[in-house]
Amino acid sequence: MKKAFLIAAGILLLTQVTVQAKVKMVVLPLRSIGVEETSTQTAYLLLRQEIGKLGKHEVVSDALVRETVDPTPCADVACAADIGRELNAAEVVFGSLNKLGEKIIVQFTLVDVATRKASLIDNITAMSVEDLETVMKRVAKSIVKRQPVAKTAEVGAITEKEALKPRGRRTRRGFATRFGYLFPTNGYDDDEQVFAIDFLTMYEAKDFMVNGLFGIRKGIALNIGATYLSTRTDFCPYFGGGLGFHWVHHNDSEDKRSDGFEAILSGGLIAFRTYNFRILLNLDYCISFNEYNDQALVFTMGMIR
Repeated sequence: MKKAFLIAAGILLLTQVTVQAKVKMVVLPLRSIGVEETSTQTAYLLLRQEIGKLGKHEVVSDALVRETVDPTPCADVACAADIGRELNAAEVVFGSLNKLGEKIIVQFTLVDVATRKASLIDNITAMSVEDLETVMKRVAKSIVKRQPVAKTAEVGAITEKEALKPRGRRTRRGFATRFGYLFPTNGYDDDEQVFAIDFLTMYEAKDFMVNGLFGIRKGIALNIGATYLSTRTDFCPYFGGGLGFHWVHHNDSEDKRSDGFEAILSGGLIAFRTYNFRILLNLDYCISFNEYNDQALVFTMGMIR
């Protein structure tokens, strides 16, 4: 019986210590720009509730706060610190809801009354008014844990913005067919010229382009290349290079390896670059690393679509 009494007394004492350890906090009414008053008030009440639910702070009653503060809510650290001192609180939270298009940007600041300095300054975006419920939970957790709001994400508390698919830098995708002639400078059975046709997939950014090539060039060529685009205007000279593999068809009966890796130096011109169709003039110098040491200039022209 005595042992049970001591246990009960210990639990009661621990509970009292825990309650006494709570930090007294003032949550000031939120300012707003472009957000309806009802939405601003609901967001404020949600923030107070969520901070209280986390159990580490004694939140000063809303009635007492409104008796103390001016009709215009605080917008700076000094004002918040003065109110906190007047209400005998250790910390004060103030913030705002600001409309930007359909989005609502929630800005908030946690102030240490004793030092009169901001302990935390951060913001988070609600993609809609309905998203404010989740956003205020995240703000409350950020304040209580004194950590950036981005670090408070967890299952069940993901904002609409965080759920969106991340956007990468966009490129302009195109397909091109080029045709022309291959002019051997070494090897290639000493042919004078050979018809060539290329099929390309291209990804074009503002200043560079990456492409994959399948070519019929007295055999089969497979290459990956990159080019620097020197201007952003309709007539755009470019230069670059590529690496790949080329199987060259030879007519002789010599026992030599005719396939191998290939290096390419490229240059040319894109015409009508700002349009949804583009004309392409291209000159390649190709070196095939095979036993014939095949080398050639390849001039082609075509259209990117």
